[in-house]
Amino acid sequence: MTEPVQRVLFLCTGNSCRSQMAEGWARHFGGPAVQARSAGIEAHGKNPRAIAVMREAGVDISGQESTRLQPEMLEWADLVITVCGHADEHCPVLPAGTRKEHWPIDDPAKASGSEEQVMTVFRACRDEVRDRIQQLIGRLTHAPAVD
Repeated sequence: MTEPVQRVLFLCTGNSCRSQMAEGWARHFGGPAVQARSAGIEAHGKNPRAIAVMREAGVDISGQESTRLQPEMLEWADLVITVCGHADEHCPVLPAGTRKEHWPIDDPAKASGSEEQVMTVFRACRDEVRDRIQQLIGRLTHAPAVD
């Protein structure tokens, strides 16, 4: 018997950092049991620092798109995870049966200081997102089947 596929949509303000990292980690750790996408309330393009710190960790997100949320994405998703307060507050009404979680993750793009200080913030964000994704994958792949 094959495990049901879980479709997870990560939602952020601009789909440039946190949601992109979450999508990348979910694809990396989820295997065939999890399909991941990300979107933003707006589309700001991908942050090069997010791409760089994910590459350092062995995950290439450079081919992912920065996408504005579309209604069909909400229809597709089994679970929507907002990764910032703005997206949580502005998340549209979800279709019946679609679950929602909120992960309040600080925006690394707001970091200031030297390049090394900013990159340290991006790495910390990457690692927080990785840890949350690993916990999520564990919950999704070991959860009892729901009728």
